[in-house]
Amino acid sequence: MDIKELYKVFRSSEGVNTDSRTLRSGELFFALRGENFDGNLYAEKALEGGAVAAVVNEDAPGDDPRLVRVSSPLQTLKELAAYHRENVLTDKRLPVIGLTGTNGKTTTKELIRSALSAKFRVSATEGNLNNEIGVPLSVLKIRPETEIAIIEMGASHPDDLVPLLEVARPDYGLITNVGKAHLLGFGSYEGVKRAKGKLYDYIAANGGTIFLNAGDKVLAEMASERGLSPVLYGNSGYEILPVTVSEPFLRISFGDIVLRTNLVGAYNVPNVLAALKIADYFGVPKEDAMAAISAYVPSNNRSQMVKTERNIVIEDAYNANPSSMKVALSNFESIVHPRKAVCLGNMGELGEDSGAEHRALLEILSSMALDHIFLVGEEFRKTAGDRYPCFVSSDELKEYLEKNPLSGALVLVKGSRSTRMERVLPAL
Repeated sequence: MDIKELYKVFRSSEGVNTDSRTLRSGELFFALRGENFDGNLYAEKALEGGAVAAVVNEDAPGDDPRLVRVSSPLQTLKELAAYHRENVLTDKRLPVIGLTGTNGKTTTKELIRSALSAKFRVSATEGNLNNEIGVPLSVLKIRPETEIAIIEMGASHPDDLVPLLEVARPDYGLITNVGKAHLLGFGSYEGVKRAKGKLYDYIAANGGTIFLNAGDKVLAEMASERGLSPVLYGNSGYEILPVTVSEPFLRISFGDIVLRTNLVGAYNVPNVLAALKIADYFGVPKEDAMAAISAYVPSNNRSQMVKTERNIVIEDAYNANPSSMKVALSNFESIVHPRKAVCLGNMGELGEDSGAEHRALLEILSSMALDHIFLVGEEFRKTAGDRYPCFVSSDELKEYLEKNPLSGALVLVKGSRSTRMERVLPAL
């Protein structure tokens, strides 16, 4: 079965699924293989559960005629998604915004989605499904009524973006920033720049348009090297208002108009300005875009502020790297509060730079007026020694805080995904 024939099956289906446990009747099942799983073993179960067909490897067991045998179901999933991207609209080309960066990808994507949704029917990556499986699935969720799509793309190795770009084929591009993250995979900061720059490469090669933070010299240089003339945002016309206990969320003044958000941290200013610029570029009235951004409430442990019975918690525990840690701590330091504490987990995937980056973070902590510093993970244990309390896991810190509760404090909780720092929250 070629892609055109498979596409007919897809268009008559209820969508695509790669997990037989959540499959709904009428969906098209893709049997993916990984180091610890083999979807081929569940293909017949998927058919029994109502799948219209199952795309499997050539050596998959079973003789059901609805088994579509291919050399690689994952590659076929990508090819199907790329074909859908080009053919979902029959009368014109669907505008697709491709988004990547070291920090703020998901928050920026959600802000853009909110702002554009004030005028358009928007399809966007759900959650952080931004890898080689998530991107095709996100593209395949685009419907014929969609007017604009936003596809988030992640990368932790030099060429990770290349196959994602071949699927999403964006007309517009946005890199939120380039920072120190996944250095183990990228090799160096220059490696991060080259990897993220693949989005600019694609846009330049295909005559697209990029949106660029005017204050980011690194991105400006990367765009210039590729001959790109960006649509700029963040160059002037706004003021960041002070953060207080009574006004804890990010507020941005545009002359007589104040945009109040539900986001924590001035580091979210470029994300908000990007969403406003993109909305303006596509003709969304400014007041409508601002209202949509004001109504957006973050989730998934990103830039959230939670008031518990005893404390105020800034929950930014989804991930961490040297760049995001530094801006999070800088923002935390700017908030006026009589009692402050931090619960920080290891920063992962830093390779040979891990020790130096954790030591640099400890120096920042030592210069801050903090009442309590709690650290989690082996990297902090090796670098902090006896300077601060260090725990093997977030569960161990949680147990400690349950026995030694904090009260009346402003608490920042942040760490790499591997440390699961959100597990500390019930003890705060």
